[in-house]
Formats: sequence, C-alpha cells, structure tokens
Amino acid sequence: MTGEERKVIMASSAGTIFEWYDFYLYGSLAAIIGAQFFTAFPEATRNVFALLAFAAGFIVRPFGALVFGALGDIVGRKYTFLMTILIMGLSTFLVGMLPSYSSWGAAAPVILIILRMLQGLALGGEYGGAAVYVAEHAPANRRGYFTSFIQTTATLGLLLSLIVILAVQGYVNANWAPTAVLDAAGAAVLNPDGSPKMIKAFDLWGWRIPFLASILLLAISLYIRLQMNESPAFKKMKEEGAASKAPLREAFGTWKNGKIALIALFGLVAGQAVVWYSGQFYALFFIQNVVKVDSFTANVLVAWSLILGTGGFVFFGSLSDRIGRKPIILAGCAIAALTYSFVFPLLTRTANPALHAAQQTPVTVTASPEDCSFQFNPTGTAKFTSSCDIAKATLARNSVNYQSVEDAAATVAQIKIGDTVIPAYDGAALTGDDLKNATAAFNKGVNDALTAAGYPLSADANTSVVKAAHFFDIFTGQKITVVLILTYLIVLVTMVYGPIAAMLVELFPTRIRYSGLSLPYHIGNGWFGGLMPATAFAISAQTGNVYGGLWYPIVIAAATVVIGALFVPGGTHKKDIFADDAR
Repeated sequence: MTGEERKVIMASSAGTIFEWYDFYLYGSLAAIIGAQFFTAFPEATRNVFALLAFAAGFIVRPFGALVFGALGDIVGRKYTFLMTILIMGLSTFLVGMLPSYSSWGAAAPVILIILRMLQGLALGGEYGGAAVYVAEHAPANRRGYFTSFIQTTATLGLLLSLIVILAVQGYVNANWAPTAVLDAAGAAVLNPDGSPKMIKAFDLWGWRIPFLASILLLAISLYIRLQMNESPAFKKMKEEGAASKAPLREAFGTWKNGKIALIALFGLVAGQAVVWYSGQFYALFFIQNVVKVDSFTANVLVAWSLILGTGGFVFFGSLSDRIGRKPIILAGCAIAALTYSFVFPLLTRTANPALHAAQQTPVTVTASPEDCSFQFNPTGTAKFTSSCDIAKATLARNSVNYQSVEDAAATVAQIKIGDTVIPAYDGAALTGDDLKNATAAFNKGVNDALTAAGYPLSADANTSVVKAAHFFDIFTGQKITVVLILTYLIVLVTMVYGPIAAMLVELFPTRIRYSGLSLPYHIGNGWFGGLMPATAFAISAQTGNVYGGLWYPIVIAAATVVIGALFVPGGTHKKDIFADDAR
C-alpha cells in the first residue's frame, strides 16, 4: 500500500467513523433518552417508541441515498462528503441541547425524531461516497482489502460512542449523587420492594455530554474532508464529459440497472443488514432490556466484543479478494440463521442464570381472544386497558416467557405462575382510587408470585447477573463467556459486512456507481436492518416469548441465502470496475 493509498483510506475512514459515532450515540442511549422524551407514554410502550425514534434515522436513509447519491455522481464525491458530515454533526449537537418532555411537552419528542431523520439523510449519502471513493483508488486485486477499512468504520463508530459513554457515565455518576424519581403528581416512585426509585445523574442529564462533544468531532471531520482530493476516476470522467446528467434515472429507470439493484437488495444487503443489527444493536438492547444487565456492564461487554471482533472486517474483506465476495456473505447469513435460536438463549443463561432458571417456570395468560390486543403502539396514543393487555404487558416488562390460553367464556384475564393464579382487572371499567387499588393489588400479586418462582425483580439483590465494576473488569469465567458469545455475533457481522462494499461497487459502472449502490444498501440497512430491533421487540411481546423476535432476522437471512445463491453473480472480485466507463 503506497503512502497516497494509506492517506485515502485514513481520510475516508476517519471522517466516516466520526459520522457513525454521531449516528450511533442515540442507539447506545435509546433507553435513557426514551425515559427523558417519552414519559407521557405508557411504560410498556416506551421501549418500542424509543426504538422507533432510533429507527427514524434509518427509515429516511434511502431518501438520503437518492439525494446525495445523485449529487455524488454529478458534482463529485468530495463535496458530497462535506455536506453529509456538516448535517450529521449539527443534528447530533442539537440532540444534546434539546429540552426534555417535561420542559417542552410533545414538541420535544417530535423535534428529536426530526433530528434523527436529518442524521439518517446525511448517513444515506455518506456510506456510498466513502465506499466508492476508496474502491476507485484501490488496485484491481485488492478492492476487498481496501474497502474493508471503510467497513470497520460503523463498528469503530459504535465502539467510540460506547467508550465515550462509559467514560462520561463513570465520571458523572462518581461525582453527582442519584436523584429520586417523581411521578407526574410529584410523588416518589417506588420499586417493587417499596424503596424509593432513584435515577443516576448520567441518566438524568449526563447523557447529553457525548452529544455535545460531537461538535469537536465535527470540526476535526470537516478539516479531514477538506484535505481530500476528488476521485481520479470521477475527475477523468468529468473532464471527458462522460458523467451522467441524470444518474437516478439511469441507475433505476431501466430494467437492466434496476434489476441489479433489486438483486443486490434481496440477494445480499437484506440478509447482511439483519445479521449486522442483530449482532451489534439488538444484542446490546437484548442484554439490557431482556436479560436485565445494567447499562454500564452491557456497554463494557459489547465494547470488548467489538475490540476482539473488528479485525474480522479486514480479514474477510481480504479473503474475498481471493475466493470471492458472494460465498462469504451468504455463508455468514446462513450461519446466523442456523444459530441465532441457540445463541441468544445461551446469552441469557450465561449473563443472568437466575432469570433463565425462573423462565422455566410455566406461566400462562388465560383470556378471551376479544380481550387481547396487538400491543404495538409506536405513536403512544393507544390505551391498552383490557385485563388481557394489562396482564401481558406486566409479564413482558419482567422478561417472563408465557403461553396464551384462549377462553371465550373468560370475563377477566388470569395469570398463572406455577401454581399461583392472579386475576387481572379491567382498567377501562375502573377510575380513581378503585383503579389505583386494583393496580397495586395486581402488581403485588404478580411480583410476589414471580419472586416465589425465582424471578430476580430487584437488580441489586440479584447476585447471579453479570456485573462489571470498570472497563477492565472482565476477567471472570462468566464475563469472559458473555464477551465470547457477543464476539461470535460480531464475527458473523464481519463475514457479511466486510466484503459488501467491494461487492456493491463491482455491480455498477462509474457514472452511476454512487447512486446505484447507495439505494439498495440503505434500503436494506435502513429498513430491513434499522427496523429490526423495534420489530423483534414487538413480535416478542405479542408471542409471549422473549426469543420470538429472532424469527425476523432468521427468516430474512435465510431468504437472502436462497435469492443470493440463485441470482447474485459470482466472480465479481475479478471484474474491471472501469470497463463500462466508455459507454
């Protein structure tokens, strides 16, 4: 690798790392931010709504791919880079400045989602430009190796965000005391054991610091981008007057090129996307919200798995230069589809043995089918007040696996935990003190039964759950095992993601390359991948199985293997990516 080639890779990768850092801060802090901005919504809905705000940044990514992809093919890669990083950096900084729901009311979460959408638009133009820029500088037989460094940027951006969060979290919580949590009426909120519920300083206000610090990364990123030269392939094409005047119409308006985009989407990117997000973001969400590992420990364990596994991007990218991109990507999807149903339960059993043991206790919810709703409430406007909905929501909050039993004659839903039966109540039929008393009695009955069944409802009293005191506190059998499980998921991520940039670059000619690869990439990762955590959570809540949501990535990954094997061309690693430029 020459000095100029190293400069191209370092300049492209550094700016892209900072952009991913900005984008992923929200994902790493989704639960904390949700509590600040969605407090008006029912607790059972809060996690889903917070994840959808996270997904809002992904939903708009294909639109960013269209806008900035076209600009990149018309005006050049470099200037598009500058625009995307500026939008991303300012949006992230403003998230840190945004007042919470308690100060601005409903305007706060609305503005938050708008800022997330701006981030998604910026990222929609970022990735394609970085991949194309590096690939067009790479030797013909080393595109996988060169572009694999761009593939590390998303994971390194996540790792950087976790490290900054951990550092700020440790400092803030060590120097500011926790504060009592108050409800809307100003009364203290109590834990299941009757003690006052406290909120740590980082969860209250310290989470803003990593967002505000992004202004410094913005300045660094802009400086780096200004030092970059335009891609020589684009400059040559521009000088010869061969650049596309309508790249979107040329890339997607004809069946010849449109077919390539569809094959890339369903035969490569969709499966890559769900494996990527399952191995990184859903794994983090899962161990925090389902396995009930505290956020600090969860971030430490995921950070170590990223450190151990990130080298796989370069390994598989380089390997794809020798054996091809297609077999590696499809193998990663196939292995993920075959092993997820084993790996995630193993994660629960290892990280929280008491919870896993308690989940073996038979739990049923008996109710009339007409009494039960599909509890997916992204807007927070629906009211789930039936006895069935109340029963299921209560169990879902406590990571309880349960079976639904239909009884058309049932007037009130009943929960059976072991041999204990707890009747629910109809929230719509009660008001005032009657509703308050019914809620308290029901919650006490469920909590007592779950405690008797071994469920560790109090995190402080759970001595079996994995817990790290500091970043380097991982050298026990339990923690090392959890890190290795998470690293296995990251290795699958590197298999599907390491070669994908080179593969996509090789499918499109230079004149429409930025637009052509950006749209299928961001539809796959923005929609199939970005919506994966929220969709999986909703499926799990509906089925009563904390692992039910895994069917979403399993089915999509398996479908990608079939479609990719049948329709994706092989041997693209041997292709001359400039062969079509003369046309």
